Amino acid sequence: MANPGGGAVCNGNLHNHRKQGDSLQSGNCTKNGIVKEAQQNGKPHFYDKPIVESFEEAPLHVMVFTYLGYGLGTLFGYFRDFLRNCGIEKCNAAVEREEQKDFVPLYQNFENFYTRNLYMRIRDNWNRPICSAPSALFDVMERVSDDYNWTFRFTGRIIKDVINMGSYNFLGLAASYDESMKTVKDVLEQYGLGVASTRHEMGSLDKHKELENLVAEFLNVEAAMVFGMGFATNSMNIPALVGKGCLILSDELNHASLVLGARLSGATIRIFKHNNMQSLEKLLRDAVIYGQPRIRRAWKKILILVEGIYSMEGSIVNLPQIVALKKKYKAYLYIDEAHSIGSVGPTGRGVVEFFGLDPRDVDVFMGTFTKSFGASGGYIAGRKDLVDYLRVHSHSAAYATSMSPPIAEQIIRSMKFIMGLDGTTQGLQRVRQLAKNTRYFRQRLNEMGFIIYGNEESPVVPLLLYMPAKVAAFARHLLNRKIGVVVVGFPATPLAEARARFCVSAAHTREMLDTVLENLDEMGDLLQLKYSRHKKSARPELYDETSFELDD
Repeated sequence: MANPGGGAVCNGNLHNHRKQGDSLQSGNCTKNGIVKEAQQNGKPHFYDKPIVESFEEAPLHVMVFTYLGYGLGTLFGYFRDFLRNCGIEKCNAAVEREEQKDFVPLYQNFENFYTRNLYMRIRDNWNRPICSAPSALFDVMERVSDDYNWTFRFTGRIIKDVINMGSYNFLGLAASYDESMKTVKDVLEQYGLGVASTRHEMGSLDKHKELENLVAEFLNVEAAMVFGMGFATNSMNIPALVGKGCLILSDELNHASLVLGARLSGATIRIFKHNNMQSLEKLLRDAVIYGQPRIRRAWKKILILVEGIYSMEGSIVNLPQIVALKKKYKAYLYIDEAHSIGSVGPTGRGVVEFFGLDPRDVDVFMGTFTKSFGASGGYIAGRKDLVDYLRVHSHSAAYATSMSPPIAEQIIRSMKFIMGLDGTTQGLQRVRQLAKNTRYFRQRLNEMGFIIYGNEESPVVPLLLYMPAKVAAFARHLLNRKIGVVVVGFPATPLAEARARFCVSAAHTREMLDTVLENLDEMGDLLQLKYSRHKKSARPELYDETSFELDD
């Protein structure tokens, strides 16, 4: 992929799977001796259980009332807009200045209709100001509104010890300062906060090199490159890898950073159904057979874009079958492990380790340090020639300020902690505790009768609420009970699939989870949210993938 001219599709790395007994024995991820604790008889872990994911369909009456709620909200929205136009009701939304009335509107009226008339009514459930570290418990600044959420004022009261079920603090490493962070403090004193330059100029520090070598060792790949912003890691590097004459096959639920990067690249984009191998294989087959539209020349490159864990669905990518298709059709694979790195796999090395695959089966690894590592930024990893190419051609390397040195040290500290290079097994214990908490939390929610999405091993747990009024009531009632949750609705989700998204952490104690579950049980009865009928997934196509072999 490092060939900017887009020559041969093969990258010299499309080999058959090695036998399970020796597929990782030559890797350097076992140097610290900690990984062996997750192995049996010196052999690497292989995921041999069936992939269990749930996407249960809501009862018909729930969907009817959900759409009816949006319909009534729309009618009242038009009525309130009429009152505003007549001057009866004050308009707090952004409007054009009188002297620009003949201009093309900068603020499109209809585009802001949803924001004005629905979002503003429940806006208090988002952007809540936090005044502590985002650990298992955090503090929230209380605020109230006197004008139906158009503006807020702070009361001066702090809501203490709210159970944090919304932050991506999977391993509990985003915490207040303690003595284990002394190295971060030392780096701050030596290097300062900012770099004030790009990686191409005066912004490459020894800390960046140390971090990149550690990331490569952690992932068992040849090389890695780090960036100061996770979103830009995707959106600014994908255009450096593909361009006009290339084809991107993107999962329909990919993150906005992947979508933006794909659009900026200028490549042709085609979407396949979420985690659906038949849909992906059809697109691959058609791409190989028919080539580019009109001219019918072969595509310069075919790049498959997927995520490790999908942050809105809680599902895990079906990596073994995607790798099989990638090899079969000689395509490249780009995997975004923003949520999966550090949170899944026996030692937290992401979905490749989770499924027991060879890291060389993935062409481009991408991940962020904002979740499991308690920091910020992202990385691209893989073959050395790929990373060397990005060092020259990446827009982030050329134009973005380098990662802050204390942030780099925090990531180094966290990664060594997970790998066991600090001389303890506490990092591995946290990975195992996260898996234990995840299974317990998901199992209890299922038993209560809630509809939850995703894989049983995913620490991202979406609980379906559906109706917009219940979204607001759910978050407000839980905050009153000192439980902080994230609620998500349209346009971040389909219109009729509003949900609460819980993020389980290794820092959560069993008592905390039981407190949350007890309150959720009461809320489920109060708001009538227990819609589950425990039927098979409404997306059976996700489990009916038998049209190809896993080996070449």
